[in-house]
Amino acid sequence: MAARLTQVKNHLQSIMSGTITAEKWDEVPLAPPDAIFKLTAAYKADTYPQKVNLGVGAYRDDDNKPWVLPVVKKATEILVNDPALDHEYLPITGLPEYTSAAARLIFGADSPAVTEDRITSVQTISGTGANHLGALFLSRFYHWNGKRVYVSDPTWVNHHQIFPLVGVEVSTYPYYDPKTIGLAFEPYLDALKSAPPRSVFLIHACAHNPTGVDPTREQWSKIADVMLEKGHFVFFDSAYQGFASGDLDNDAWAVREFVRRDVPLLVCQSFAKNAGLYGERVGALHVVSPSKESATRVKSQLSVLARSEISNPPAHGARLVSLILNTPELFEAWKEDIRTMAGRIIEMRKELHRLLSEELKTPGNWDHILNQIGMFSFTGINPSQSQAIVEKAHIYLTQNGRISMAGLNSHNIRYFAESLDKAVRGML
Repeated sequence: MAARLTQVKNHLQSIMSGTITAEKWDEVPLAPPDAIFKLTAAYKADTYPQKVNLGVGAYRDDDNKPWVLPVVKKATEILVNDPALDHEYLPITGLPEYTSAAARLIFGADSPAVTEDRITSVQTISGTGANHLGALFLSRFYHWNGKRVYVSDPTWVNHHQIFPLVGVEVSTYPYYDPKTIGLAFEPYLDALKSAPPRSVFLIHACAHNPTGVDPTREQWSKIADVMLEKGHFVFFDSAYQGFASGDLDNDAWAVREFVRRDVPLLVCQSFAKNAGLYGERVGALHVVSPSKESATRVKSQLSVLARSEISNPPAHGARLVSLILNTPELFEAWKEDIRTMAGRIIEMRKELHRLLSEELKTPGNWDHILNQIGMFSFTGINPSQSQAIVEKAHIYLTQNGRISMAGLNSHNIRYFAESLDKAVRGML
């Protein structure tokens, strides 16, 4: 007995002295830093006067400054001066006037799915939160063999992180053809045809990240044909509506066409890019159901999942977007701001193509710069050339040669073009 008391006493002293803890976390492996944020950190630490950041996917104006959309400034002023504004909790599924307007924006106000109340819309923590909640919902309630999602090769890197967290394995399907620096359409179709029935395919709705390569409308129709034939489910990720062409309706065409043809789907939506609300994390998940009754059941389960993760979504960004979407004059002003952003990116594409093809006569065909669309472009250069541009020219881009077109402007585009030309020629 005395020995046992001594043992207990010594154990208590060890705990008090800190030599025994519940867990010291000594075996937790060190995770590698996120590639994009690591690139941005290196750019910020660089003192080179001509440094250029083409890594981060955020819009910059021609002076390389973050741009607060004029319509967002107007909406903010209205909200700040609203005497009825409070800071109470939003409903679990979000601000109703925001989620309903967001659904109309992506599906179209006259969509049968909208008019028949077959869409369940839930406010999320931007597009990332929408992807996660959509993946979690499928993992719980979608019936398919193997719990596997097919994503494009390549895709937004975070897709590979999100799905395994909820028990869904990730496989890839062919998408980008490095030989043509375009869409590998036939291999893409073959992958759709060979996948098991009722497979889940994650598809970028427009302005594919990271390649900037989108299917044509004719190709979209053929993709929809196979989806219907095989009974596949489409997991649309729409992060760039308006950024592809400058036209909100045009960039929603694929989603609306698939809904028109009754392809089973959900849509992840973000207002980070097209409203410049990166830090406000304004997003939505929309699940299209075959009936109003099933939509009600879907909403009940999404409410449970959202409650367990974030309880209630943040209000400020949703109120801003709701005000813009539901006020006609603000909505028109927003569309003009979108045309400004998309137009500047398109002009940078034209100028980069001109410099490479006509002025510098850089070896190779650079038409893909014009054919690609949206914020990002795959230049087609190899990893060693990309590394040389980063290390020798202080131009920060990813190893696969992806650049953010928004990082180019009238002040740095010639320097980038000349550096790219030297890298291609092996002279950098």
